Amino acid sequence: MSISEILLNTLSADAQLRENATLQLESASRENFSAYTVMLCQEMANEASQADVRTAAALALKNTMTAREAPRRQELAQKWMSIEPDTRQQIKQTVLQTLATPNGFVGNNVAQVVAAIASIEIPMGQWQELIQHLVTNISGNSNATLKKAALKAIGYVCEAIDPNILAVQSNQILMAVAEGANQQETDQEVRLAALNALYNSLEFVRTNFEDENQRNYIMQLVCEATQSADDRVKVAAFETMVRIMQLYYDRMGLYMEQALYTLTIMGMKSDDERVALQAIEFWSTVCDEEIELNDQAIEAQHAGEEPDRISMLFAKKALPEVLPVLLTLLMKQDEDADDDDWNVSMAAATCLALLAQCVGGDIVRDVVTFVDRNIRSEDWHGREAAVMAFGSILDGPQPASLVPLVNEAFPVLIEMVKDPVVQVKDTAAWTLGRVCELLIHSIPMETYLHPLVAALVSGLADSPKIIANCSWSLMNLGQQLGDDVDLRDTYPLSQYFEGITTALMQVGDRTDNENNARTSAYEALSTIIASAARDCFATILVIADGMLTRLETTFTLQEQIVNADDRAACAELQSNVCSVLTSITRRLGKDIAPVSDRLMTILLRILQSNSSRTSIVAEDAFLCISALTAALKLDFNRYAESFVPFLYEALQKHDEYQLCLIAIGLVGDLCRALGEQVVPYCETFMGLLGQMLYSGSIDTSVKPAVLACLGDIALAINAQFTPFLANVMGAIQLACQYQIDPTSYEMVEYGNSLRSSILEAYIGITQGLKAVNATEGLAQYVPDIFRNMEAIYNAPNRSPQVLNGLVGLLGDLAETYPGGELTPILTSPWVQQCLREGRSSRYATKSTRNVARWAREMVKRACREQ
Repeated sequence: MSISEILLNTLSADAQLRENATLQLESASRENFSAYTVMLCQEMANEASQADVRTAAALALKNTMTAREAPRRQELAQKWMSIEPDTRQQIKQTVLQTLATPNGFVGNNVAQVVAAIASIEIPMGQWQELIQHLVTNISGNSNATLKKAALKAIGYVCEAIDPNILAVQSNQILMAVAEGANQQETDQEVRLAALNALYNSLEFVRTNFEDENQRNYIMQLVCEATQSADDRVKVAAFETMVRIMQLYYDRMGLYMEQALYTLTIMGMKSDDERVALQAIEFWSTVCDEEIELNDQAIEAQHAGEEPDRISMLFAKKALPEVLPVLLTLLMKQDEDADDDDWNVSMAAATCLALLAQCVGGDIVRDVVTFVDRNIRSEDWHGREAAVMAFGSILDGPQPASLVPLVNEAFPVLIEMVKDPVVQVKDTAAWTLGRVCELLIHSIPMETYLHPLVAALVSGLADSPKIIANCSWSLMNLGQQLGDDVDLRDTYPLSQYFEGITTALMQVGDRTDNENNARTSAYEALSTIIASAARDCFATILVIADGMLTRLETTFTLQEQIVNADDRAACAELQSNVCSVLTSITRRLGKDIAPVSDRLMTILLRILQSNSSRTSIVAEDAFLCISALTAALKLDFNRYAESFVPFLYEALQKHDEYQLCLIAIGLVGDLCRALGEQVVPYCETFMGLLGQMLYSGSIDTSVKPAVLACLGDIALAINAQFTPFLANVMGAIQLACQYQIDPTSYEMVEYGNSLRSSILEAYIGITQGLKAVNATEGLAQYVPDIFRNMEAIYNAPNRSPQVLNGLVGLLGDLAETYPGGELTPILTSPWVQQCLREGRSSRYATKSTRNVARWAREMVKRACREQ
C-alpha cells in the first residue's frame, strides 16, 4: 500500500481503516524516523496528490513534533533534533516552499508544520532566519495567497513559542502584521489572517506596547477593524480587543474613554451574534481582571502592603451603560437552541454574574427594577430573563443587601418551578440552586424550607432538564445545611431526608440519561448522604442495601447486552451506583460494617467482569474500596488477599493512567489501614511501582504519585523497608535530576508536583525508619538528601506545597539525627532562610507556618546537642 493510500485512510470514516493506517504510520516512524519525516514532507509538497492526502501528510508531520503533554513534547523535540542537520534543512526548505500552495486548506496545515518546527528550533537558537523569511513574504507582496499563509504561519509560531524568546523580533513581526491588518488592505482574508497573527503576538510585543506611539497605532488598527464590512474581520478585531484587555489592562484607561466604551456597547447591540458575543466577552474580561485586582488588593491589605496594581474601575464607571444592554440581551433567548449552544442570552447572563461580583451592591437596584417589571410577564421571555437576572447577581453584593429581594422573590421562584414553559421552569430551578448555594442562611427556614423541598422534589418528576437542575439545587441545599454536620446529631433536612433520597433513587431507576438527569440525581444523592446528620444513618443503611441490589441487577443486564450503547449505559449505571456507595461508606465510617461483606463481594465481582477491565467502572470500584479501607482500617485485612491481585493488575495497566493513579492511591490507603500487615504484598508492590518509575510509555503524571506512595509504604512497614532502601534512593535521585523548563507553565506545574512527591517520599522513609530506631542505613544518604533539598529550595517557581514539604523534612531529619552531627548542614544559610520563609511568607499556609516553627525548634535542638 502506498503512502498516499495510508494517509488517506487516516481520514476514513471506517474506524478500523483509521486504526490500521495509524499503526502503519507509527511503525514507519519507529523504523526510520528521519526517512519517515522526509517521506511525509515530500507527500505534503506533492501538488499532484489529492488535497486530502497532502493535508493528512502535513498533520502527520506536525504530530511528529508536537504533543499536548510537556514531557512528551520534549521527547519529540529530541527525536527531531536527532535528524541530520542537512535533512532537517531540506525539510524546512520544502515546508516553506509549500507554504505558497494555492490550496488554502493545505497551506493552513503547512503553516502549522512551520510552527511545530519553529517551536523546537528557535528556542535552541536555530532557524533564526524564519521570521525574516515570513516577514519578507508579507511586506510589499502582491501574492495574497502567500501573504495569507505567511501571516497564518507567524500566528501559529507566536502561539507556540514562549513570548520571551520572540520578543527580540517583535518589531519585525509587528510591522508585518500591521501591514496586513491595515484598513488599506483590500483582501479581507489577508486582513483576517493578520488580525489573528496580531492576537497571537500580543504577549511578546510588550515593549512595543510600552511605547505610546506604537500602542496608539496598534489600538487604532484594532478599533478600525471593528468597523469592517467583513463580519469575520470584525469578530477577529473584538477577539483581539479582549486579549489586549487581558494583557494590558493597566494601559487601557485612555482608550476606554476615547473609543472602547462606545465600540463595545455598539458591538453588544450588533445583529451579528458572533460580534455581540465578543463584545460581551470584552466586558466579562474587564470584570475578570477587576475581580482579580480586588482580590490582590485585599490580600495586600491583610499583609500590610501596597498592591502591585490597582483597579481602574472600568466596570463601575460603565455600569449605567453596560447593565441595561445586558438586561435587554437576556431576553434574546433562542427557544430552539441546544443545551451546548452558546448564545447572546447565555453570554449576557455570564457577564451579568461577573459584573455583580465586580461592582457588588451597585448592581442591585436596577436589577430589582428589571425583575419586578418582568417576573410576572405574560411573555415567557420576560419571566425567564427576570429569573436569570435574579439568579445571576446573587454572588457579589453583600448578602444583607439581597435579603429583602430574596425574601420577596423566593415564594414566586418556588411557584415558577411549575411554570408551563420549560425554559422558565429550568431557570427557576437553577436560580433556586443558586439561592441554596449562596444565601440559604439568609432565608427563614421555618417558613420556606418545606415548600422549597416540596417544589424541588416535585421537579424530579418533570422533564430531564428540570430534573438535572432540581437535583443540583437539592445537592446545594444538602451541602449548605450539612455544614459541620459531624458535630450534630440532627440537621434541618433530617425530617425530609428519606423523602428526598427516595425521590432521587426513583430518578436513578430511569432507563435513559437524557440531559444527564440520572447522573445528576446520583450526584445529588451522593452529596446529600455525605452531608447527612447521624439521625439519618439508619436510612443510609437502607439506601446502601438498595444500591447493592441495583449493582447486583447490573450483572443480569450485562448478560443481555447486545450493542455498544447498552454496554455504555450499563457501565455508566454501575459507575454512578459505585459513587453513591463510596459516599455512603465515607459517611458511615465503621458503621458500614453490617454490609461490608456484601459490598466487597459485589465490588470484586465488578472487577472480575470483562466490562470493567477497560472502563471507568473499575476506577469507581477502586474508589469505593479506598473508602472501605479507610472505614474498616485493620478489619479490611480479611479482604486483602482476595482484592490485592486486582490491584496488581491495575498497576500494570500503564496505558490507562487514571486507573494507575487510583491504584497507586489505593496502595497508600492499604498501607495506612493495615500498617505492617501490608508487608506480604510489599515486594510485589515495590516491583510494580519501580516498573512505573522507569517506564518510558506511562503518562508522566503517574510518576509523582509513585514517589509519594513509596513514602506511604515506608511509613507503614518501618524497618522492613530497609531491603528496598538502596533501590528507592536511586530512583529518587534519578527523579531529582529531571530537567524542568522554567519557561513552560505546564512543566513548572509538573516540576512542583514531582518535587513535592520527592519530599513526601523522603518524609515517609525518614519517619518510618525513625519510628523503630532503624535509621542507620539511611544515614549514608543524608548528604544527598540535603543536596537535593537545597536544589529544590533554590528551584524557580517553587510552590507553597513544596515549601511545606521542605520545612517538614528539615524538622524530621533534625529530630532523627540529634547530637550535632548535622550541625554544619543545618546551619547552612539556605536552611535558615527556608525555615524563616516557612514561618513568615505571605504565601505560606497556616499549616506550613506551624510546621516551620516546630522544625526550627528541632533544628535548634539538634545543633545544641553536641
